[in-house]
Amino acid sequence: MKSGASIALGVVALVAAVGGGYWLGQAGNAQPEHAATGAVAGPAAEATKKQPRLLYYRNPMGLADTSPVPKKDSMGMDYIAVYDSDDADEPASANQVKISTDKVQKLGVRTEAAQLRSMDRSIRAAGRVEPDERRIFMIAPKFEGYVERLHVNVTGQPVAKGQPLFEVYSPELVSVQREYAIAAQGVVSLKGADSPAQLGMARLVESSLQRLKNWDISEEQVKALVASGETKRTMTFRSPVSGIVTEKKAVQGMRFMPGEALYQVSDLSAVWVVADVAEQDIGAGQERQQGQHQDQCLPRQTV
Repeated sequence: MKSGASIALGVVALVAAVGGGYWLGQAGNAQPEHAATGAVAGPAAEATKKQPRLLYYRNPMGLADTSPVPKKDSMGMDYIAVYDSDDADEPASANQVKISTDKVQKLGVRTEAAQLRSMDRSIRAAGRVEPDERRIFMIAPKFEGYVERLHVNVTGQPVAKGQPLFEVYSPELVSVQREYAIAAQGVVSLKGADSPAQLGMARLVESSLQRLKNWDISEEQVKALVASGETKRTMTFRSPVSGIVTEKKAVQGMRFMPGEALYQVSDLSAVWVVADVAEQDIGAGQERQQGQHQDQCLPRQTV
């Protein structure tokens, strides 16, 4: 009897061992399949993640300068990308601090458009008077030449619109004038010739005049050249506006290159006053308006 019981227990143990090995084998085969499924699902989830919309690139030093494309500032620093604040999945770069919407509301951060307001009290601040950038004019010839004569030779001298500033001599300018004079004479001499020759000479006259206009030669000087047909050695540059000579680089006899600024005339009839207002004084106008609003809406209480 004892030997029969031992045989039965051995058979049960053998069946249990075979069953356990089969179960472990199936579990081992199923685990890589699950891992592979997770590996495939990972990139798919990342691909469906919302991509932020790029707005522009701002100056890294906080200056009011933006760019639609990546660029560098004068010190070689990269401009910082600015993304749409409505995108929930907006990534924060290494040099940016991102604050969630709920934290912004808890901190009480408020923004509004800049506007003109009347202040209830006087504020003393250090400031400076600057010319209006829209009223500054540079006189820079678009051809190479030499300064022949100066009519205005002092920085700070007031000038009127159309007043002569300086005269220049340019071999290139003289050459274009001679080209025009020859073409004008050719048009007169070819009156009885065939039409192609007349048309070609007329185009040469038109191109010569256009080159003079492209060099900012005044309309008065162009008309004088058309009327007389004589070549002038020098050309006079006049002030484009009434104002003050704020910069003068021209020296009599100097050589200048195309695009070199020789004079700067500023119209000071309207100027800018740039003041540095302390931070605690900026909201004076806003506080005054809020106080008036509260007086109108809330009843007065007597203590």
